Amino acid sequence: MTCPDDPFPGLPPGKEALFAAAAEEYDRYRPGVPAEAATLLAATVRDLPDPTLLDLGTGTGQVPRALLKALPSLAHIEAVDWSRPMLDHARAAITPVLGDCTLNLIQTSADAYAPLAPLPGEDRWMPDLVTCCRAYHWMSGPGVLAMAHRVAAPRATLALMGDGSLWTHDADWTRALRDLIQRYLGPRRRAGVLGDYPKPVRPFREDLADSAWSDVTEHRVPATRSWTPEAVLGYLRSTSFAGAGLFGERHAAFEDEARALLDELAAGGSLVEEAVFTVLLARRPGGAR
Repeated sequence: MTCPDDPFPGLPPGKEALFAAAAEEYDRYRPGVPAEAATLLAATVRDLPDPTLLDLGTGTGQVPRALLKALPSLAHIEAVDWSRPMLDHARAAITPVLGDCTLNLIQTSADAYAPLAPLPGEDRWMPDLVTCCRAYHWMSGPGVLAMAHRVAAPRATLALMGDGSLWTHDADWTRALRDLIQRYLGPRRRAGVLGDYPKPVRPFREDLADSAWSDVTEHRVPATRSWTPEAVLGYLRSTSFAGAGLFGERHAAFEDEARALLDELAAGGSLVEEAVFTVLLARRPGGAR
């Protein structure tokens, strides 16, 4: 039973709104999943007749979109996020490229996810691939891994993916930008409505090692990105550490100063980010449950 003041069971307090106001900027300015990473994911299920995907923290659906392109045989997607605006953008972005694939969008926290219903002809739905991209650090990690163990197919693969952010990237222009953000918001990295950013207690690989998903391989995909000053500003509006709401009435002043700084650093060209997109592919040892 769900209480009237808790319309979305399993949503952590405050987190439903964490990126809700920035869904449009997130969809437009966040880098997508590199094609090489999508190919890695597709290879884990390519031999299956009707592979299925469970994407946790789907945001605006970047993983399903990349996987549909790399794996046309994908049969069904369950996309989970705590933000309704994010899911609305995900539906609009994924639907035109679905083809014969079916899609369920579910608003809840990842650890509380449960399949809505089995697919036709099945006793229960079990994903062959479980993915989480740039979102695991916001989740109850051990709970998410335990949930995935309960629902996933016996020989499923689980993928944790990410590449840091412009806050963590170390380059002259990102250091200057970070200094400016800190001048406005203080020295600590912010986490939107949640206050200060809680650093992960331990590496994701240690969570995996202590879970059913302890057979892990790591893949590192280089990703060179060229940013315009305007794209950087749009990206910042999509983040928890520099979203517009954190600045209040000073946001316009911040953007004016940031734009001038980025224009100077770009010097008529682009701002280059040399990122590494890391994919942790995890399986149950021996494929057993």
